[in-house]
Amino acid sequence: MSAAVAGEVRQGLFSHFGRDFTASIVVFLVAMPLCMGIAIASGVPPERGLVTGIVGGIVVGMLAGSPLQVSGPAAGLAVIVFEFVRENGLEALGPVLLLAGVLQLIAGALKMGGLFRAISPAVVHGMLAGIGALIVIGQFHILFDEKPLSSGLQNLAAMPARVFGLDFSNAASTEMALGVGLLTIAVMLGWEKLRPKSLTLVPGALLGVLAATGVAWGMGLDVARIEVPASIAAAFTFPTSASWFAPLANPSLVVAALAIAFIASAETLLSAAAVDRMHDGVRTQYDKELRAQGVGNFLCGLFGALPMTGVIVRSSANVQAGGKTRLSTIMHGAWILGFVALLPWLLREVPMAALGGILVVTGWRLVSVKHVTHLFKAHGPLPAAIWAATFVLVVTTDLLTGVLVGLALSVVELLPHYRHLRLKVNEHDEGGATRVELNGAATFVGLTRLNAVLEKQPADRPIHLDMDRVKAIDHTTAETLSEWISRRRKGGQNDRVTGPDAILRPLPLAS
Repeated sequence: MSAAVAGEVRQGLFSHFGRDFTASIVVFLVAMPLCMGIAIASGVPPERGLVTGIVGGIVVGMLAGSPLQVSGPAAGLAVIVFEFVRENGLEALGPVLLLAGVLQLIAGALKMGGLFRAISPAVVHGMLAGIGALIVIGQFHILFDEKPLSSGLQNLAAMPARVFGLDFSNAASTEMALGVGLLTIAVMLGWEKLRPKSLTLVPGALLGVLAATGVAWGMGLDVARIEVPASIAAAFTFPTSASWFAPLANPSLVVAALAIAFIASAETLLSAAAVDRMHDGVRTQYDKELRAQGVGNFLCGLFGALPMTGVIVRSSANVQAGGKTRLSTIMHGAWILGFVALLPWLLREVPMAALGGILVVTGWRLVSVKHVTHLFKAHGPLPAAIWAATFVLVVTTDLLTGVLVGLALSVVELLPHYRHLRLKVNEHDEGGATRVELNGAATFVGLTRLNAVLEKQPADRPIHLDMDRVKAIDHTTAETLSEWISRRRKGGQNDRVTGPDAILRPLPLAS
């Protein structure tokens, strides 16, 4: 057998079956409570989130351009879906999500995957932090067995009344639900701090749900529990007539489809880039990943499920658990399908407050102050201001307004360099090394071309990144180059980076 054929066999779907099998179980245990919790945070029945997890695992796992990335319902879209369902009804979500999937398919076919990677990190992290804050203040009310209100500010304003309305001298369902939710949070956080190294892969969220469910069942607590259909087939809803497509005649719903497609694509591709930094295996094919997400969201729309993205929590669990091929992702979807089909009665014992507790922790972690601190220290006040503006507007107005304003503000970085916005990227063969020469302003405008050149460089050949003729660099390009440099040097490459001190200053490990 030739070396090429042997390598191909070795990289086959079942070439690492043992490690993929164990990783799939870990990802399944992480995904189950998140699928249901995100569905509830989105204002839809929990089985809709499980259907998205099944499609994201089995279908998108087979088609993905990022083999180790896991797709499913994401906290990043929970807020926009909640608002959409509240204003337009659950029946309008299916056709809008189907259209969003078609838009992603078109974007992938037009090779637009690289464009989403040029979105300002300040905007992305500000958006995720705003979403995290909205999830926390919304799920706070779920801890009391109450429904979230219609806006973030209303939820925030109602929080003191929930706390002062407690009466532990006459504990009723509200107080018991809060106790169950706090127990879930305490077990999650306690396990993550105290767990032994031999049990690192056991997810705290699962233990939190098990503890809360066990207490609620054992003590017969009168708290709200999740509702799931008796049959998995009932979780899949299909179009019954041509009128199912009627919402697509409404221009505002088409705009909603565009927003879902944009945010889902950006979150997916940024997550894929993060997953690439966690392992040394196959790199992501961004356009292929975008097309796979389009197929997944198309099917989720057809089945009446939640929108999906690539999700970093489940993806990192996959890598840390030893996943090597897309089989681990596919199998985790099969485990969800089998569990929901065979054990729906068990899911009905899970308290709503337990899932609220999981989402409170998940949302809190999205509000990562370290991102804005890093942006300020490495790149100055403007990126930090973009982060803050995006965060505040997402919380106080809506997701789309916050993102659009953040993108508009990121253009301000270009204004001092508008005469040199064109970035030339040239490759020169210098014997045993390749010199990649940059000329002009290194901004997000030229980042797609720059990424394409950098990522095709072979791992076993030294690179000289020549930035002597770079006149300016924005934070988006600086962050991208930092990640590329760090990945190359972690892999042991003897690369060089040269250029003016002002350009190199925000790049770690540059010399």
